[in-house]
Amino acid sequence: MQKVLRAYGEVLRLIRLLPKESRSYYAKYARENFVNYREVEAGDTAALDELFDRTYAHSIWVLNKYSVEEAAANKLKEICTPR
Repeated sequence: MQKVLRAYGEVLRLIRLLPKESRSYYAKYARENFVNYREVEAGDTAALDELFDRTYAHSIWVLNKYSVEEAAANKLKEICTPR
């Protein structure tokens, strides 16, 4: 659960790098996605790894869309990468 909260917090931090007019949309989108997947079992590492991969991939896509450096997501990548 701690890792999920760290990932969510990092996604919200990245959203603050986006243009002001798009921040509320992506903040709502991120919250809805994290809420929708809260029922995933903590022991289901395959499902969690997939969700973390998607979290990182979607974040990179949005950053690229708004020409924000991918390096801004290095901390998110560290959080989302399986150990």
